[in-house]
Amino acid sequence: MSQPSLFQSAHWSVSDLTRYLRRLLEGDEILQDVWVQGEISNLSRPSSGHMYFTLKDANASLRAVMWRGEAARLRLTLQDGMAVEAHGKIGVYEVGGQYQLYADLIQPVGEGALYQEFLRLKAMLEAEGLFDPERKRQPPVLPGRIGIITSPTGAALRDMLNTLRRRYPLAEVILSPAPVQGVEAPAAIVSALEALNRLGSLDVILLARGGGSIEDLWAFNDERVVRAVAASRSPIITGVGHETDFTLVDFAADLRAPTPTAAAELATPFTLADLESGVDAYASRLQATLTDRITGQRAELESLNAQMRFYSPLRRIQSDRQQLDDLARRSLSASLHRLSMEQSQVKGIQKRLEALNPLAVLSRGYAVVTKSADGQLISSVKQAGPGDELQVRVSDGEFDVSVTGEN
Repeated sequence: MSQPSLFQSAHWSVSDLTRYLRRLLEGDEILQDVWVQGEISNLSRPSSGHMYFTLKDANASLRAVMWRGEAARLRLTLQDGMAVEAHGKIGVYEVGGQYQLYADLIQPVGEGALYQEFLRLKAMLEAEGLFDPERKRQPPVLPGRIGIITSPTGAALRDMLNTLRRRYPLAEVILSPAPVQGVEAPAAIVSALEALNRLGSLDVILLARGGGSIEDLWAFNDERVVRAVAASRSPIITGVGHETDFTLVDFAADLRAPTPTAAAELATPFTLADLESGVDAYASRLQATLTDRITGQRAELESLNAQMRFYSPLRRIQSDRQQLDDLARRSLSASLHRLSMEQSQVKGIQKRLEALNPLAVLSRGYAVVTKSADGQLISSVKQAGPGDELQVRVSDGEFDVSVTGEN
């Protein structure tokens, strides 16, 4: 018979206990980054876009869910009975009281080992500096010669050629064909790249292929290919797979495009239409600049011409001549004014003289009497006596008289 505990046991609600277990699981770093291998069963895809399934092996099963965002990016079509490796984190669905895997990546069994090799190579090459941003080069915006490395029979080549022909037909395109998957692909890609680099005059090289599984794209994770890309004399743009695919050559290349078509677009940032529009714009700017320059030069020339006219000898002569004429006019005016004043003064003096002239008095009936003998002026009757000969001057002449009697 069991004995009751002497200490009080913890009392939990279902919610509290489930929440506590959730914190334990989600607080474990190992359980938040796990790969789980198993077989898919009970696969469900409701209208919400989420996916629900169970991973099981011979001895156990694990509920799993993949949310709509991750499910939309999944390249693998899941089916019941498929053996897969799922990456994600362990959590607790409190409503159902069960722990489950929240998956964010699912791949067929076997890709996990390739992914680990991918991470190992990436870390090693990154430590050597092959992926440093300082090594990246910007391809020219107007490439004259473009090299392409891809399969000569793949759709990627057709897409890139169509894109280059449509966007920038001025560029010369040189194909260096190589298989892009399989055991022979890495060496062939390296040889094709070396062949293009020997030409020595390529502006950019496109290294591309269409999408595929990690095994299909593995040639672009090969160490030899990555080193050859990093050592390329010409800038390289990669366009390997789809937008969600990343390979090691993407890190070593100068630019990475999500698809082969996008790689061709990156190599030709300016289309022929852009160039024509740019030429028209530059022509308009040149015309406007020349017009402004000519207008400015014409205004400056007119200003200089005006200055030359101002400082020219002819201008000085004309100015001096005008000044001489002005001085002559002023001199004449001053002389006439002076003459007029002097004439007025003379007339005034003349009038005063005329007023003082004795002859003027005679014209009014007066006379001047002098002794004929000595010309003494007779101004009083006492000065003349009987028998004196006198001379009388009137306004129009003289005559003699004799004094006959006493006063």
